[in-house]
Amino acid sequence: MTPRTWVILGDKRGDNGQVETIVDALGWPVEHRFVQPLPQWVYGKPRYRSTLEHLDPERSDPLEAPWPDLIITVGRRPSMAALWVKEQSGGRTKIALVGKPSGLLDDFDLVIASGENQMPPLPNVLVTALPFMQVAEDAVREAADTWAPRFADLPRPLVAFLVGGETNPFVMDERVAHGLVAEAKRVVADGGTPWITTSRRTTADVVAVLERDLPAEARLFTWSADAPPEDNPYRALLGSADAFVVTGDSISMQVEVARLRKPLAIFPLPAGRFGAPDLWRRRFASWLNNPRCQTPADRWRQRLARAIYRIDTFKLFSATRDFQAFHRLLIDHGLAVWAGQPLAEPSGELPDDLSVAVARVRSLFGCTS
Repeated sequence: MTPRTWVILGDKRGDNGQVETIVDALGWPVEHRFVQPLPQWVYGKPRYRSTLEHLDPERSDPLEAPWPDLIITVGRRPSMAALWVKEQSGGRTKIALVGKPSGLLDDFDLVIASGENQMPPLPNVLVTALPFMQVAEDAVREAADTWAPRFADLPRPLVAFLVGGETNPFVMDERVAHGLVAEAKRVVADGGTPWITTSRRTTADVVAVLERDLPAEARLFTWSADAPPEDNPYRALLGSADAFVVTGDSISMQVEVARLRKPLAIFPLPAGRFGAPDLWRRRFASWLNNPRCQTPADRWRQRLARAIYRIDTFKLFSATRDFQAFHRLLIDHGLAVWAGQPLAEPSGELPDDLSVAVARVRSLFGCTS
């Protein structure tokens, strides 16, 4: 008998897409429950625990008995609701969490997290090479068709610059902006057109430099909460651009381009004031939690990783993202180059961990198919 399965999702499209990818491959009938946070928790982080107090009942689907056998969820706010449901079920409901957990790993029956998160080697943890972000190909094609007249007369290659924003341990400042301008000028010198798009996290000083110093041949879209969605060229560029330059902070944008099998250059960001120690911390976490081999030295390292996780209250050395390890993975697999190097078609294959993830979900109920 197929387990009764709920999918609890929030308001982050990228996170939700990862869950839907697993659900589609799983093939079980599911019931969706969408939850929305109260206004004060849209950007703020509620204290992580089993509760519904952070949710807006007017905008969220009801979570009521009969309780499911399985919940597949993602993100801080939806997973807090999932823990509440598990509590109401007397612990009978199993939870498969996609992504890095905000709470203890022991709270979940299965955690599926991509390799940059540096997860400790625990029995309920499955580490995948890449996040399960998928590109909505129909939406990309539709946007590309809509924008085709605007792209038609531009000199090729059309190179999309996808600009993110600050995130630990990196900073995005005027130095970064000047570097992006230099890359854009290189595209123009080669006869192409750079099209730069900023994001919600891009700081005002970076935008100011781009607006002032980009070459006349470049195009710039500045993200705004008030801009109509049809004015944002992001999806159209995914479908129409010949190559991409993506700032190193945005794992999601890098994965989307890699899955489209288009030339990708990673634009590295400098470390902040405390960036050097933070980078060493993340490198130690990477050494501690990887690789999962079976030599005596690695088995001791796994024991050390598990022990540190149990006492690492602030997640200094576990469940912390190592961006540089992620960049190296893309480059080592022939899926990307560093900005400034010649852009080229991807030479490697994308790692495929989806079937493994689906098998682990099924195994929670003793299912093999």
